Amino acid sequence: MPKYYEDKEEDTRACAGIREDFKACLLQHDCVVKEGKLPSECLKEGHCKALQTSFFECKRSMVEIQRKERLLRNRLMQPCGRVNAG
Repeated sequence: MPKYYEDKEEDTRACAGIREDFKACLLQHDCVVKEGKLPSECLKEGHCKALQTSFFECKRSMVEIQRKERLLRNRLMQPCGRVNAG
């Protein structure tokens, strides 16, 4: 297990593992450590791109799941197509 997982509370949020790997990649990158740049600046330069993409895809999949659940819930709550006798 990577050292940054030791003595740490477990993160139960979605995509927690990828989030930690992405964060560690940025904070341990030469761009931040040696050059003293901000992690956001290093991202703009394209560092840790694979983990950034993986994290984005994970978060997007969570949004898609929520969207599908909301659509299903809305369909189930709609009244049946009853004809109003009047």
